[in-house]
Amino acid sequence: MHTNKLILLALLFIAPLFSMAQTSLNDQFGSQRFRFIGPEGNRAIAIAGEPGNPMVNYIGAASGGLWKTENGGLNWRPIFDDQDISSIGSVALAPTNPKQVWVGTGETFVIRPAHAMGNGIYFSPDAGRTWEHKGLEKTGRIGRVIVHPTNEKIIYAASLGHTYGPQQERGIYRSKNGGDTWERVLFVDENTGASDLAIDPNNPEILYAAMWSVHINSWGLNSGGQGGGVYRSLDGGDTWLPMNLKGLPGGEKRPVGKTAVAVSYSNPNVVYALFEINSPELWRSDNKGETWTLMSQDHDWNERAPYYTRIAVGTGNPDEVYSLSVRFVQSLDGGKTRERRPPSGGGDNHDMWIDPTNPDRMMVAHDGGASITLNHGRSFQRVVLPIAQMYHVAVDDQIPYNVFGNRQDGWSYMGPSNSLQGYIPLGLWKGVGGCESGFAKPDPNDNNIVWSGCYDGGLERHDLRTGYSREVRVWPEAGYGWAPKDMKYRWHWNFPLSFSTHVKSRVYVGSQFVHQSDDGGQSWQIISPDLTLNDKTHQESSGGVAIDNLMTFDGATLFAIEESPLEAGLIWVGTNDGQVQMTRDAGKNWTNLTANIKGLPAWGTVANIQPSKYNAGTAYISVDLHQMGDFDPYIYKTEDYGKTWTKISDGIPKSESSFVHVIKEDPKRKGMLYAGIDKGIYISHNDGQTWARLRNNLPPAPVYWMEVQERFDDLVVGTYGRGYYILDDLGAIRNADKLGTDPMVFEMRDAYRFNSRESIKTDGPSNNSGQNPPDGAIVNYYLPTKHEGKLLLEIQSMDGDLIRTLEPSKNAGVNRAVWNLRYESTYRPQLRTQPPGRPWVQLNGEGWRPLTTWDLDLNAGQLGPRVVPGKYKAVLKIMDGNDNIQKEISQEFNVLKDPYAEGTIADIQAQVDFSLQLRDAMNIAVNSINAVEKLRSELESIIAEESDKKIQKEALRLKVIAEEIAGKLYDIHLTGAREDAFRSPMKLYGRLSALASDINGSGIDFKPTNQQGEVSEILNERLQNAVKQFEQIKKNDIEQFNKALEKKNRTLTIEKTGN
Repeated sequence: MHTNKLILLALLFIAPLFSMAQTSLNDQFGSQRFRFIGPEGNRAIAIAGEPGNPMVNYIGAASGGLWKTENGGLNWRPIFDDQDISSIGSVALAPTNPKQVWVGTGETFVIRPAHAMGNGIYFSPDAGRTWEHKGLEKTGRIGRVIVHPTNEKIIYAASLGHTYGPQQERGIYRSKNGGDTWERVLFVDENTGASDLAIDPNNPEILYAAMWSVHINSWGLNSGGQGGGVYRSLDGGDTWLPMNLKGLPGGEKRPVGKTAVAVSYSNPNVVYALFEINSPELWRSDNKGETWTLMSQDHDWNERAPYYTRIAVGTGNPDEVYSLSVRFVQSLDGGKTRERRPPSGGGDNHDMWIDPTNPDRMMVAHDGGASITLNHGRSFQRVVLPIAQMYHVAVDDQIPYNVFGNRQDGWSYMGPSNSLQGYIPLGLWKGVGGCESGFAKPDPNDNNIVWSGCYDGGLERHDLRTGYSREVRVWPEAGYGWAPKDMKYRWHWNFPLSFSTHVKSRVYVGSQFVHQSDDGGQSWQIISPDLTLNDKTHQESSGGVAIDNLMTFDGATLFAIEESPLEAGLIWVGTNDGQVQMTRDAGKNWTNLTANIKGLPAWGTVANIQPSKYNAGTAYISVDLHQMGDFDPYIYKTEDYGKTWTKISDGIPKSESSFVHVIKEDPKRKGMLYAGIDKGIYISHNDGQTWARLRNNLPPAPVYWMEVQERFDDLVVGTYGRGYYILDDLGAIRNADKLGTDPMVFEMRDAYRFNSRESIKTDGPSNNSGQNPPDGAIVNYYLPTKHEGKLLLEIQSMDGDLIRTLEPSKNAGVNRAVWNLRYESTYRPQLRTQPPGRPWVQLNGEGWRPLTTWDLDLNAGQLGPRVVPGKYKAVLKIMDGNDNIQKEISQEFNVLKDPYAEGTIADIQAQVDFSLQLRDAMNIAVNSINAVEKLRSELESIIAEESDKKIQKEALRLKVIAEEIAGKLYDIHLTGAREDAFRSPMKLYGRLSALASDINGSGIDFKPTNQQGEVSEILNERLQNAVKQFEQIKKNDIEQFNKALEKKNRTLTIEKTGN
């Protein structure tokens, strides 16, 4: 007891110091920016436009935020990323003021466990520039927002609820004061929410609500119940009548699943309703719902209804009706028949908006993004946004490394972390087998082999060398449509896939058993009993009123398999029915550890297991209970092989999005953890005692997986809604708890001297293009307060020779500077005269113009050469107001050779030496150009201003000589146009730049060729002759002329021409 008190006192003393660093983590580390790398995205579920203005449109992503265009779709930008939620269920513009935008959050198109929730409703008064959270926090999913057509203060919201259990916050909500307060005006029961809502545009007192009884958990989707169906209000929502009393399906006698409703804009007497039943039913009313007619039971109208069920009516024709389902369904006769060749709006469609002022303008949101037409569907513009829903992320150990993962509605992807060109083109991403669900992982012992999963237990082994994949699934008996209980093996949509860390050829996958292969998937062995609870009630068909079995809700399956990196034979397993199992003898014997995890609620999904690399008996688990209606974070740790467990996630704030998808341990600092929750990342430096959110510029999308790439020390983040992001160089973040009152420079990672690579696989920069890492050495440093004096960052050799001086940020907190591995660039010429015969060429406000010549072949030569691979120092010099050094802080780091460059270190050294000589020659040329240009400018002034004829004559003579010298140094006829360089012969400065570009550009690291050396000698000789001629003119003619000018109280400036 006495010992416990001492520990408690120690923790109380330490906690404030640590929590200070934790609470200020985002403020202090604002310079640590995440970068998007791709791939392209998928699911959009809400769409709206500004009526009458095709330039302005909005797209709401399933879990990737709200996007806006103001130029008709040429460019899109995210306008909701500064909020704390990313799932956009509905977008609505006030009909009386389109700058007023309403957003309901949370997805209502559900067919799998992975769909994001919301936290209520938001309002923007200024077309998305700013946002206000307007409440309804617990409604979970708002699938439709409607603004009153004449009174913008009246708003309706259709709340489905979170769908994971009984809940009061379901139904139709109404606000009469612009969202300041809300009243629930339609509530059926705690199991039924609103899936859709429509309003009569001519008589807004009439509303139609589509209600849906739905319950989701990890083992099934139960869609349908007696509370579902269509309800009508004739008094603005005060009272409601169930339309099953008017002949529609619904109620106790004909329970229905998901329901949609739509009102014709051109004739509001016409109302349509679409129902999920065993065979879907489309109904129509021609008298505002008084009577109804069944129009169709064609399954194409509503396949897999929980994931779709939405209809729209053409705004110019009440008989033109659309269904947004697997197919884009169109009827031109009120639903009696569907067009066999409808417009190609999209596939797996979710929402549609039709301009009430222009029926030809239509927009569709679907699983591939969105489609926009201005000609009634004759052609569509496809909109693809960076809203990829990635289930996991894996990395290889290539240099630079690659990133892998499976994307919903896509494939198993592989893409570069660094393209070694300006950006990461979308075309550099490629498929590696598998499909949309599960894992894609490179074999850690042979990165050319990638294993990729798919639903129904699909598994492929992809060879990057050949581009071919081999199907190696455990049991190739298709299970589509079968109840899990009737299958030999039960496979989750995201079944686990992992590799042995001790047996090179061994791979594991999980059904209800652990399967092992040692021969590349040629054969499989079961090494465990059924490790789930094997509850038969969790193995029934999913769907509800319509069966839907596609492994998305298979219960009693394995969800996590990991082998200890420290102890052979130690394997940890987690299931989606809350079980944690372990074997220490490679599967001969298994121990169920679940009962040892005190306080863990039942039926959670053990989302991932992280065996420690520091202690064999230590492991971390994250457990996701959101499908049980529990959104709290659950992370546990054991240090004794699972005998006891400690909950370590209490420091993560609880919210509707705080459930944890993944927990990862830092490979370089014991006790440092990364947790991915449904809206971002939390970091702990003390084994979970305290946590801090790291957001910065990371969008608030669900973080499903993370990996630390050890060689580059990067945090690679897989989001379910915004693709992949990378936080480069964790060195500073890793030491966040060490910040104090003293400045510091953090330990630096190795910097690679990469050469650029060219690729024809480019789509041009777009929203889907990835961003490369900083090119060079990253220097992270900390300043406790903003520095007012001079601050310099010097790059030095290990002998203290100065290579480069940078002037980095002086801001308080952790700053980041990047040195591009180059020496100082060449000086830049400043031309102070106009080209002969071209008086229209202007000088800038400082009296000069740049020397512009052919950039494609010359610009690289004006950069400083890159240093030779080796060890260097970064020295931060903190100075006072008088430029006296107050403090110096240094860190050593390595510059490494590009592993793909064929040249040797000796070759690179020869190249750098040669480039430095060229740089010195160019600097001499530039100094000479600047000096002669200064002279020419002053001579022109004398000629124009001086009345003394002798002075004028001598000035004219010297001007001709100066122009002759200038003409040897550069092409004096250049006007600044880029391709003037082709009009007359290139001179010394251009030729030196071109030669330096050949050596110093993006080529492979070889020593200079003999011919390059020969040309360098010729150019240097010509340069020295020109400089010598100029020096003679200055000494003999200009000095003499200055004596005459002194009598006129003026002189010519004599500037240096050397280096």
